Amino acid sequence: MKDTALETKDRKRQPQRSKLVVESGIVVGIALILIFLMPAVLSGFYLNLLGRFLALAIVALGIDLIWGYTGLLSLGHGIFFAMGGYALAMHLQLAPLEIGSLPEFMGLYGVEELPWFWGAFDSFVFAAIAVFLIPSLLGAVLGYLVFRNRIKGVYFSILTQAATIVFFNFFNGQQKLFNGTNGLTNYETILGADVNSPQTQFSFYVVTILLLGVCYALCRWLTTGRFGRLLIAIRDDESRVRFTGYNPTGFKVIVFGISAGLAGIAGAMYTLQTGIISPKAMDIAFSIEMVIWVAVGGRATLIGAVLGAVVVNFAKSLLSVQFPDIWLFFQGALFLVVVTVLPYGLVGLWRTHLSKLLQSLLGGGRQVVTYPSLEEDPEVQQERKELGE
Repeated sequence: MKDTALETKDRKRQPQRSKLVVESGIVVGIALILIFLMPAVLSGFYLNLLGRFLALAIVALGIDLIWGYTGLLSLGHGIFFAMGGYALAMHLQLAPLEIGSLPEFMGLYGVEELPWFWGAFDSFVFAAIAVFLIPSLLGAVLGYLVFRNRIKGVYFSILTQAATIVFFNFFNGQQKLFNGTNGLTNYETILGADVNSPQTQFSFYVVTILLLGVCYALCRWLTTGRFGRLLIAIRDDESRVRFTGYNPTGFKVIVFGISAGLAGIAGAMYTLQTGIISPKAMDIAFSIEMVIWVAVGGRATLIGAVLGAVVVNFAKSLLSVQFPDIWLFFQGALFLVVVTVLPYGLVGLWRTHLSKLLQSLLGGGRQVVTYPSLEEDPEVQQERKELGE
């Protein structure tokens, strides 16, 4: 009897394992295409753009993790994005200098001694860890202060916007520490290599793809299994989760901290490929754009967040060149279409309509009168096969 139960449980897990294997193969295939095929197809300019947009896809994954799966709509992820960018930029400012020397902008403002917290960023290892750790810790602390008071919904979104304003104004006014509105720029070397050389920039592009793959795998791991089901339960009915004996506060703090860390990684890779980080990254409009990417791609899908970030930013880049005066209207119209016509984004459109249309055109699949998802469920098909035998 016990063996039969174990066998049944293993059979139920088998379709999920097969799905993960297929998904892993697709992700690896896309990564190989991006690394080996796209450089041959795209010019250096557009390859650099693609690298930037793939970096932005990492922060989109983090937002999908907290919004799509946990129901926490953050409008302040620009804070964590900028923190990651500043952490790496501080190292890049110090890299070509002798120990104790000052970055050029500090001399312009009359600074005579390197600020105490800048010294540690002379180490690349420290800066690389800080890229994830500082935003993650900041997100966890802010999250704990908010979630312990059971603040959620629109009030949580307003608080994240307020935090963005505070950090934006703080960094904007710190000319002596962070060069104010100008931000940190004019990077020269990283690990002895010329930051601006084509070979180094291509290395950044490849590293961005690899990090995106790792972050995607992390998010997929977090959203499957018991932890993922708990996140969805918090999103759908937090009161019932508390009633069953779980404390959602700890889970929300953890997932918010991880999401903030992913935003920090995205900010660092984006900074490397753009050559600048400034308080503009903390602008509220930019944080709202991040949410739009996820909405366009499809919430609670992960792949939709990546797709939305790349598609929307490429469209923004192309439209701003072709229609410099009215391209913002296109962006607004896109968001209205998603909200009113495509509430589940591009991935939802594919799952609900396009995939079935393609199947019917190719002569595959079969029509069912009711409950199509139940009819196509692998577990149901397996049970029917067993009963038939």
